[in-house]
Amino acid sequence: MRSLLAAALVLALSAVAGPAAPPAPPADPTTEAYDGPLPDRGAVVVHDAFGGVHRVTVEIADTPALRTRGLMWRTELPEGMGMLFIFPTEGVQSFWMRNTLIPLDMVFVDRRLRVVGVVQWAEPRTLTSRSVGKPSVYVLEVPGGWTARNGVRAGSTIELEGGLRARTGQP
Repeated sequence: MRSLLAAALVLALSAVAGPAAPPAPPADPTTEAYDGPLPDRGAVVVHDAFGGVHRVTVEIADTPALRTRGLMWRTELPEGMGMLFIFPTEGVQSFWMRNTLIPLDMVFVDRRLRVVGVVQWAEPRTLTSRSVGKPSVYVLEVPGGWTARNGVRAGSTIELEGGLRARTGQP
C-alpha cells in the first residue's frame, strides 16, 4: 500500500512540474563563446631534415568538437606550443582558418609518423581549403614560420611522447 501511495505521489508531482525540458543542443565549437571541454596536453618531438630535434608541447584535438574548434579565437601561439589533431582514420585532411586569428603552419603526418607535407603561413580568417593531398592521421599546427625556422618538411618524422603514444596506439 505504501509503495502504491509513493508511486501516486511521484506521478502527481511530475504532472505539476510539467514535462522535462528538452536537452540543450550541443554548443557550436566555432563560436567565440564556446565553453566545451578543454583539450588534454601532451608533447611531440619533431625530427627535422638536418638531424635537429624540436619538442612541441601540444593541446590534443581528438574529438569532433575539439578538431572543429582547433585554435580558433586565439590571439597568440607561443614558440614551442601547438595543437595536435588526431583523426580516427588516415585520409586526406583539409583545414580552413575560419575564426583563426593567427597565421599557422600545418604539418601533415601519416600513421608511420612521417611528415607527408607542410602548409606554411596559413592565412588567418579565411575559408580557403588547405591540404597537402596525401593521407595523414595527424596534423600538427604550430606558429606561422615555425617549420621554415626549424627545417621541417616532407620526410621529417615525429615522435609522440609518453601518454600520447599509448593514447594513439603507437608503439
